[in-house]
Amino acid sequence: MEGARISSLPSTRIALVTGGNKGIGLEVCRQLAGNGVTVVLTARDETRGAVAVEKLRDLGLSSVIFHQLDVTDAPSIARLADFLRTRFGKLDILVNNAALSGLEYLQDHVDATSTESEEKASGMDMTQRLEWVLKRCRETYDAGKECLRTNYYGTKQVIEALLPLLQASDDGRIVNVSSEFGQLRLFSNEELKQELNDVTNLTEERLDEVLAMFLKDLETGAAEARGWPMVCSAYKVSKAVLNAYSRILARRHPTLRVNCVHPGYVKTDMTLDSGFLTPEEGGSRLVAVALLPAGGPTGLFFAERQEAPFV
Repeated sequence: MEGARISSLPSTRIALVTGGNKGIGLEVCRQLAGNGVTVVLTARDETRGAVAVEKLRDLGLSSVIFHQLDVTDAPSIARLADFLRTRFGKLDILVNNAALSGLEYLQDHVDATSTESEEKASGMDMTQRLEWVLKRCRETYDAGKECLRTNYYGTKQVIEALLPLLQASDDGRIVNVSSEFGQLRLFSNEELKQELNDVTNLTEERLDEVLAMFLKDLETGAAEARGWPMVCSAYKVSKAVLNAYSRILARRHPTLRVNCVHPGYVKTDMTLDSGFLTPEEGGSRLVAVALLPAGGPTGLFFAERQEAPFV
């Protein structure tokens, strides 16, 4: 991974990044553009997206363009697909970065500055930093439901809409931003863990059933008793199911490169800037996979720039 020959890809490649207006997504856009890729930066908010593009253009990256996208809105996705089809006729790289935490943040803590957050988290280990974040938010059913709607169903809708354009590329690849929180070792329900790891027999329909089961248990307070991951439950389940879906896609479309990447614990709004890594460092891990040489691996999970287990 460290030696990925990112310069080997043609400069005419087209990439699209969801949630590209800030944090890791913006860094992925910057680094892809810096490697000669034409980048479509997407965001829900048009003003914020346009400002992000201008920031990159001020850095001399003129190959970045903005298009509005709400991954949970079908008409928005359709407009984006039409734009790509008309403008480029293909898509070479899709980086699915847009995501929610599944948490409701307490406003006074959200308003804290990045510097204040970093100072408070300084000297803490991973567990202590997570505890610090969790004290400043709460898990609710509504936030969990919206998390699944964005992280899994939204990502899936975008992939399905853009699949023909990826197949029109001679080297289409999908990079799904995942997390070590999506590893199946966090499930205490052994039967469910084995089922989600059995990609030979797993179906998208079954993933829908799994998510329906989780939401029901989350709503009734039965999540822990049923063996679902605890603490950031919805986020963990959303990433685990996204991982499973990615493996299904990789098997179904062997000519595409479909991989999941854990960017690390990054200083972003989602982590209240409590992470160990900068967005630049986290983004570089995604870009390394997005720009692997042709014929590279597919259906894998990467963490710290190397293959890691899904379990």
